[in-house]
Amino acid sequence: MRTATAAVYEAPNTPFVFKEFPLRPVKRGEVLVRVTMSTICRSDIHSYEGRRPNPCPGILGHEIIGIIEEIGDGIDKDMRGDRLEVGDRITWSEYFFDGQCYYREILDMPQKCHGVRKYGHDLAAEDPHFLGGFAEYCYILPGTWILKLPSELSDEEATPLNCGVATMVSVTEAAAIEMGDAVVIQGLGLLGLYGAAMAKARGARCVIGLDAVPSRLETAKKFGADHVIDIGRTSAKAIIDEVRGLCRPDGADAVIEVCGVPDVIPQGLQMLRTGGRYVLGGLVNPHADVTIDANMLVKRWITMRGIHNYHPRHLIQALDFVMANRGRFPFKDIVDSKFALKDLDAAFKKASERSVLRAAIVPALAE
Repeated sequence: MRTATAAVYEAPNTPFVFKEFPLRPVKRGEVLVRVTMSTICRSDIHSYEGRRPNPCPGILGHEIIGIIEEIGDGIDKDMRGDRLEVGDRITWSEYFFDGQCYYREILDMPQKCHGVRKYGHDLAAEDPHFLGGFAEYCYILPGTWILKLPSELSDEEATPLNCGVATMVSVTEAAAIEMGDAVVIQGLGLLGLYGAAMAKARGARCVIGLDAVPSRLETAKKFGADHVIDIGRTSAKAIIDEVRGLCRPDGADAVIEVCGVPDVIPQGLQMLRTGGRYVLGGLVNPHADVTIDANMLVKRWITMRGIHNYHPRHLIQALDFVMANRGRFPFKDIVDSKFALKDLDAAFKKASERSVLRAAIVPALAE
């Protein structure tokens, strides 16, 4: 039986351990993919640092693309209806669920089914072992939505689609951004950059980006941000006053949180106009406690909404958005560093300290 290598996460804040696991033939409804690129999402870092529950030992990484090597019976087309064949380059939903569920069949929320599983969040010790991106191979299991990738799309543009980009499609949809809106983005990592680009593409008249990393502030201007504010050098009151001054006559129509810091929520609420919308997309860790004046929500008609994961249609929309706007926004530049699988510890260090915007792991670099 063939074997392949995976970088195993055995415990928080410990070096990755490289192990060989068997590559068995695919079963019905499965696909075996040779990983060509996977990127380090901020939630991967949170898991690695022990701030987010994650099974151990496991294989982290859920932003993945790869080449089909084997296709099981019952799989012949992708979620769009295009024929799938060995050799196709694909992405797939970060989560999967095989069975019946009230949240899927009745409420149209498959991403919140009880028992849903996620790539990069499973035990490596159990068959089929390869269910994460930081490995040479990954099995796609039944209940996953698969999407074939256009040949003209680069790996750097394609890899974040099934997490960061699709999530931001869901977030901006929930924010109900319309023509002429003023939009504030709290956090200018990959999610924030795509959020700014999508807000602009939806017709926002003014997009304001907030972050404390100078390089991200400059980058955001290339992705549709009309104004950027360095929150590390400005008081909270001054930030609120500046945002409200830019969003006349009475504040922002929508504020989007994608920084993962609960303390920014009270500030974001004060940036909104009466009737404004606040969408939370970055607070994925437990115990993100914060105190707000709920009276403000009532008197000022504020809508707050959380978004976690995405609907399968958002994955298709993410691909379509990137394909339609790749000449307008430099999506390829967001993945700004590449590492071999054996250098995963170094990649995580750089991603954690934010010295890179999006680090990519390319198993073929190890050859």
